[in-house]
Amino acid sequence: RGAEARPRRGGAGAGGARCPGGAERSQRGRAMGAEAGGPRDTAPGQQLRALFYALPPGESSFRTVEEVPDYVDKSIPFFITFIGLEFAVSWIQKRELPGRINDGISSLSLGILSRLPDVLFRSIDLISYIYVWNNCRLFELPWDSPWTWYLTLLGVDFAYYCFHRISHEVNILWAAHQVHHSSEDYNLFTALRQSVLQKYTSWMFNLPMALFIPPSVFAVHLQFNLLYQFWIHTEVITKLGPLEWILNTPSHHRVHHGRNPYCIDKNYGGTLIIWDRIFGTFEAEDAKVVYGLTHPVNSFDPIMLQLRPLAHIWNTFWATPGFCNKLSVIFKGPGWGPGKPRLGLPEEIPVITGKEVPFNPPVPAHLNCYALAHFAVIVDLYTELLASISMLSQGTVLLRIGFIILSLASFGLLMENKSKAGILEIIRCLVFIGVYKLGYFRSQFSFLGYAYEV
Repeated sequence: RGAEARPRRGGAGAGGARCPGGAERSQRGRAMGAEAGGPRDTAPGQQLRALFYALPPGESSFRTVEEVPDYVDKSIPFFITFIGLEFAVSWIQKRELPGRINDGISSLSLGILSRLPDVLFRSIDLISYIYVWNNCRLFELPWDSPWTWYLTLLGVDFAYYCFHRISHEVNILWAAHQVHHSSEDYNLFTALRQSVLQKYTSWMFNLPMALFIPPSVFAVHLQFNLLYQFWIHTEVITKLGPLEWILNTPSHHRVHHGRNPYCIDKNYGGTLIIWDRIFGTFEAEDAKVVYGLTHPVNSFDPIMLQLRPLAHIWNTFWATPGFCNKLSVIFKGPGWGPGKPRLGLPEEIPVITGKEVPFNPPVPAHLNCYALAHFAVIVDLYTELLASISMLSQGTVLLRIGFIILSLASFGLLMENKSKAGILEIIRCLVFIGVYKLGYFRSQFSFLGYAYEV
């Protein structure tokens, strides 16, 4: 991606600056590739195991942040493979697919949208962590110790539990996090449905670890914790036996995504379920889970899904009398109202009848095919942008990002069959023709180059 655009790389020497440890640790660092200066390569087998948090300390310990592989981006082929596998297994098991085209495109659109800020800026998680490490650390644990590795695993997962729980219990944070819960399907596409705004608050919960845990170790576990949560977004895996007591599993996470009253505000864990068991937020899967929000947004437009909850808070804030009540609208739970408990009244949660019908506007088959084909083009433009970011001017990067956002919004409206969708799509196609002819777009694949000409 280029030095200026890598979201997971620290500044020069980050994690290695002021690093005591003597010749023996330096020698081991060189043995592990510390002199290379750039991110380490990973074998396909290692990348696959990273998806399940199964890379031991000896294979995933690095002296500096610069050496840490970009496990997340390198996992994209495995994401695609597992999504295809999930569709095949679901068809064999139930003779039905695990999701819908419109919801799947919506999830992928939100995933792309959430990653676009990383094209322009470095990850705030690592920037803030490295700053605290360089200026405020109390002491330094050895980067190459297995004890440091396992302690960081627990620390990152506990920080995630705390942030995840508060994201459900504080309205302004829920407005960002609810994007991930907005799908009424539950499949591996749902794992990619992420918020643009959430990352700008989650970083604070990791900072206590920066007082003693090297950034290189933190950078590994930050990625592993995220990757682990991909495969648990599925219905094709039922129970995992004794592992259900320790690990967050598909069964536990299905409960977390449910809108059944027994599912609300349960099972916040990322990799481990032990925090929920300790703090009383655990709930086992029981009745059939109905997925989505208690009050569905009913939209496939990624911009609308990101912003409508914030607009609701804004309107509620001004409509609520009293200064303290206005603050409560922001900082208490999404179910709060004047005279109610902090998290609202459980009896106000809509009852699940089992007859709930997901939002699925009737759309002609040819329109779905059209949206799917053009979405594939946008995915190609997005991946080409990531591959060539270091060679592009800032203006070209902004132009491509703007066009990607316009396209994702247009596809969302098309899949809702909105009357204004056709006008927006004509504008989008005219913009595409213009910028393509001017040479601002190009494809990684030659056959798409011919299609673009057509």
